[in-house]
Amino acid sequence: MKPSGIITLVTDFGIVDPYLAMMKGVILSINPDAVIVDVSHSIMTGGIAQASGILRETYPFFPKGTVHVAVVDPGVGSDRRLLGVEADGHFFVGPDNGIFWPIIKDYRDASVIQLTENRYFLPHITSTFHGREVFAPVAAHLTIGTDLPLMGIRINNPVEIAIPSPYITDNTLCGEITRIDNFGNLISNITKKELEDFLKYSKPLISIGNMEIKRLHDTYLDVEEGEPLALINSSGLLEIAVNLGRASEYAGINRDEIIGSTVKVSRGG
Repeated sequence: MKPSGIITLVTDFGIVDPYLAMMKGVILSINPDAVIVDVSHSIMTGGIAQASGILRETYPFFPKGTVHVAVVDPGVGSDRRLLGVEADGHFFVGPDNGIFWPIIKDYRDASVIQLTENRYFLPHITSTFHGREVFAPVAAHLTIGTDLPLMGIRINNPVEIAIPSPYITDNTLCGEITRIDNFGNLISNITKKELEDFLKYSKPLISIGNMEIKRLHDTYLDVEEGEPLALINSSGLLEIAVNLGRASEYAGINRDEIIGSTVKVSRGG
């Protein structure tokens, strides 16, 4: 596969500390022409499933041959494996903790490599920062055309994580909130197709926490300022929002519990 020269980064590092700059410095030292794109560094600490969802949602919008580095790695320094994955014309580099499982599951012909060839790592490996010392240099080498299979051994048992799926019970479509965006909007795992297949020609009654919404809207301006709404967002997912407000606060659910909370859709007639 011809590399695009682009590397994307998803981490739980935040932007206060120098960790991202170190990773970017490593990448640019190997390939000064690399294009580095920050996807998100606001993943919850150790939020493997959240990072996985954002990566899965984002990567298709990049050119084939892009390298996607995901470092949400609470097991850093343990015996968890280091992975390089080639799937759907893209490369993925990070820890073997399930972060890439949804993509591997989507593409059964994915090539999964345990990274073992330390000539592609930095000379000194610490027990706390494999993002800098392993994943960044591996990604950089991929952008200059190094073949992924040369970097290790193929495996067929990557770590799996549970991928929550919407389900129907008691004539109610149930999904869950997978992330909160910067505007406080609640992004669910219910797709447009799942919603349409469930509703048929009925109107929806959508509820989460103390919010109840009786129709789907087209834009955020369909309701008055401060009022809640539901729409299908740009990724084709059911989203709960508040016009010029924050649904994450309006819902009346503790912020520590809102990701993973249930959103219910029933038929309103």
